[in-house]
Amino acid sequence: MSVTKGLEGIVAATSSISSIIDGVLTYRGYDIDNLADNASYEEVAYLLWYGKLPNATELANLHQQLSDYAPIPEFVLELLRLTPKDANSMAALRTAVSGLALADSEANDMNEEANIRKAIRLQAQLPTIIAAFARIREGKEPVAPKKNVSVAHNFLYMLTGKEPEAIAIEALDKALVLHADHELNASTFAARVTVATLSDIYSGVTSAIGALKGPLHGGANEAVMAMLEDIGSEDNVDSYIKNQLDNKKKIMGFGHRVYKNGDPRAKHLQRMSKELGKITGNMKWYNMSIQIEEIVTGSKGLKPNVDFYSASVYTSLEIPRDLFTPIFAISRLSGWTAHILEQFTDNRLIRPRAEYVGPTNQHYVAIEKRS
Repeated sequence: MSVTKGLEGIVAATSSISSIIDGVLTYRGYDIDNLADNASYEEVAYLLWYGKLPNATELANLHQQLSDYAPIPEFVLELLRLTPKDANSMAALRTAVSGLALADSEANDMNEEANIRKAIRLQAQLPTIIAAFARIREGKEPVAPKKNVSVAHNFLYMLTGKEPEAIAIEALDKALVLHADHELNASTFAARVTVATLSDIYSGVTSAIGALKGPLHGGANEAVMAMLEDIGSEDNVDSYIKNQLDNKKKIMGFGHRVYKNGDPRAKHLQRMSKELGKITGNMKWYNMSIQIEEIVTGSKGLKPNVDFYSASVYTSLEIPRDLFTPIFAISRLSGWTAHILEQFTDNRLIRPRAEYVGPTNQHYVAIEKRS
């Protein structure tokens, strides 16, 4: 029995949801570039759940369901009000999603149709939870979800209480498309491991949120923004990054375990970061990011991943830094639930082995004889 740390290169499941082959990311066989340039997030969510792009009627029905399910139970709102204002946003989300299960009469119904309804409900309710938490901790009342608008539109509206600009909706929608699924990443694997025990979809999503919370997964874009803020200005980029590299410190937002020639999603957010910088009149974060990319890629050959430019995009949208990872969860929810549904269709308990490296031939010694 040989050990592969981090399960790197190990094929643990078959899936028809997404693939990364020769550096090309696809959802259900559609190239991510094709989807990022043309599809809405709702179309992508439908594609992940049902295996095909929706026709006009199917898309309208999904929009209606997302609109109908967007309000959250009052006791979940009360739970958010009781949450410490300085609580980690992902911890708050994790707890609230567990709370949602208590209000869902179908929570333990393992029927396929019921599970799809739960996936859609979760997709509708996550933005409401996150926006409500963000407002409550600022001493503001939550904003009720708006009817018949997109997931991206609704989130920005509930977060600010104001109608978002079209460019802001477009930027967030594109980010949601790009983050929707990514093969058997850590959080998706966590979700599949959980539901492989035949636990419910809420347990699977809660597990996924817990995995996404880590800075080596969903928290990377927060770390990128923290670095940009620490650098402070374009004049400081060279000395800061070169000092980090000289001291062999990790530059967040660069490199990816499964992409050797660059993350195909990064270029879309790079363009959006530049466009938003021009519109807002603040090119600082974009310019700093370009400088960092030139240094890191030039000296180490590492290219930016999807987290690197998402940091400046979200900051240009005036989204608080600690909401970056919860937004990732809004997007990845469609992928998580698609994988959960797939796991249920051909389930086998996921139970790997471990190579034991501890002491052997130990013998029990009575307590009075132990040193």
